Amino acid sequence: MSKRIVLALTALLAVSACGSNGSGDSAGAAANPYKLLQPGTVRAGTLTDAPPNVFLKDGKFTGFDNDLFSAVAAKAGLKVEFVGTDFSALLSQVATHKFDVGSSSITITEARKKTVAFTNGYDFGYFGLDVPSGSAIKSFDELKGKRVVVVQGTVQDDYATQQALDPVRVPDYNGAVNQLKAGTADAWISPAEIGETSAKESGGKIALAAKRLSPAPTAFAVAQDKPELLAALNKALDEVIADGTWKKLQDQYYPGRPIPADFKPGSAGAR
Repeated sequence: MSKRIVLALTALLAVSACGSNGSGDSAGAAANPYKLLQPGTVRAGTLTDAPPNVFLKDGKFTGFDNDLFSAVAAKAGLKVEFVGTDFSALLSQVATHKFDVGSSSITITEARKKTVAFTNGYDFGYFGLDVPSGSAIKSFDELKGKRVVVVQGTVQDDYATQQALDPVRVPDYNGAVNQLKAGTADAWISPAEIGETSAKESGGKIALAAKRLSPAPTAFAVAQDKPELLAALNKALDEVIADGTWKKLQDQYYPGRPIPADFKPGSAGAR
């Protein structure tokens, strides 16, 4: 075989290989259009200890946020795998693709938008002020000079820092509750729904002294390089709002909680 023929065959094989790879890439994109870690399944980072929003019950991840996300994923034709983590690490884990989505009553902030993208808002929330039962503290204005505990990386942490309260930071909600029970903290700035549930389950050791409306809605977090997934989740979120699932879950997890007149979930209140 002449050298010229060998070179021609080598070039032909190279072209064929390139064509094969391109076809494979196209097939891969079609099978996994949302760039999920596992095609067809959303790996969602969440918490285990924050009822009624996100928590474990009988070995199953549940709560308002997680049940809502399961319904949203089903509308998008996707399965869900929930994995527990700490809130302080959650957004960076979404950004670096350890998780496809973060589901944990995450308040949208401009600072957080630098790390992840957010779906349209699906819930509103309140800051809670939890104190040991019998405490004289009755309002957020009485926290100067007090030992205030917050969960690291939360908007409650941001608030305490902005108010120059020099907060004690813990990695999870159980840590905050334990500080109050042990008397090593004077107050915990909590997500009010979580703080209220924690007080009810404390055996009379903790009380919810006050609450105030949080300044921004909560949303699911998605990596910034997954716009297709973000669009699919926003579309599916509107669908579970329209079919009554969102309202049903609101009534189930927050019975009697009034919805602010200016709050609209999904694309109706997109931000």
